[in-house]
Amino acid sequence: MLDFIYYPVSWILWFWHRVFGFAFGADNGLSWALSVVFLVFTLRLVLYKPFVRQVRTTKQMQELQPQIKELQKKYKNDRQKMALEMQKLQKDHGFNPLMGCLPILAQVPVFLGLFHVLRSFNRTGTGFGQLGMDPYTNAHTPNYVFNVDDVQSFLSARIFGAPISAFITAPYEELQAFADYGGTPSRVSIAAVAIPLMVIAAVATHFNARASVARQSAEAAANPQAAIMNKLALWVFPFGVLIGGPFLPIAVLLYWVSNNIWTYGQQHLVFGRMAKEDEAKKQAKMEKQAQNAPKPGAKPVDTRKKQPAKPAEGSEDAAADGAAEANGSSPAKTNAKPKQSGQRRPGGQKRSGNRGRANQKRRR
Repeated sequence: MLDFIYYPVSWILWFWHRVFGFAFGADNGLSWALSVVFLVFTLRLVLYKPFVRQVRTTKQMQELQPQIKELQKKYKNDRQKMALEMQKLQKDHGFNPLMGCLPILAQVPVFLGLFHVLRSFNRTGTGFGQLGMDPYTNAHTPNYVFNVDDVQSFLSARIFGAPISAFITAPYEELQAFADYGGTPSRVSIAAVAIPLMVIAAVATHFNARASVARQSAEAAANPQAAIMNKLALWVFPFGVLIGGPFLPIAVLLYWVSNNIWTYGQQHLVFGRMAKEDEAKKQAKMEKQAQNAPKPGAKPVDTRKKQPAKPAEGSEDAAADGAAEANGSSPAKTNAKPKQSGQRRPGGQKRSGNRGRANQKRRR
């Protein structure tokens, strides 16, 4: 049913086994262990860009928290309007919440696919999803892209005496599948390899979660939902590794350890680059402000709009305009009668309209 997951996982594991089998030998446990480790690295390399987007999405979500709270407060009685405004806010800022979940969601099917493919090397169990084969039939049945020789090579592979597909709580019948290919392993040898891997995986999970929590803003950490998720990531998930470890094959524990190691290194790389980008933006902003600032000793330039020049003193028009402006009205709106262009003398002759003004100037 999930062959579209099982076959790609098998192909990647098969490829790396060919690479490391050429260097260390096909039946060597180190070859199979490194194949699992590089299966993880291949997946995480493919998901590198989505991981960067996830980090940027998380950071953007923290920056938008004040605006989101305002919308929640403003439209607390209208959920439909709140949803529309939230979508508009996300669209305006290019924010996609799904990008924050994509890397995690992509790893889940790979983890399940790897778990199934590894269990399918030993199908002698009778539990859920097992076929209950006898040891001979199991060793001579291909496993997805792995042929019969690959299945027998996997059964022969050992890490410090433990098969990488074995787990601490495996029934004795399942351990018999390894009898003809390196002997039946003991639970002590399996536990001696599995328990250190469980502890390392739990500690690595805790420290990766602590690094993520330390980068959260104070407002984001104060969110009740975020606080619950932080506690789960810091304590419940690592504890879950210790509880579920005895039921997981050694190869799956290797997957978990290598996945956490990659996550730890990738977080420091990505967050370090983002910190440099933020510092560069801050420096560029400061340089721009410094360029716009006046040079030392230079007189600041008044960029305000200059007032129009006042008319010269001594003219009647200027006095009239000034009086009109002081009274809040323009000269055009005064009720004074317009002066005639010329007045008649008693003898019937016209007097020049400008004569009186010129005489006044002479008197002055």
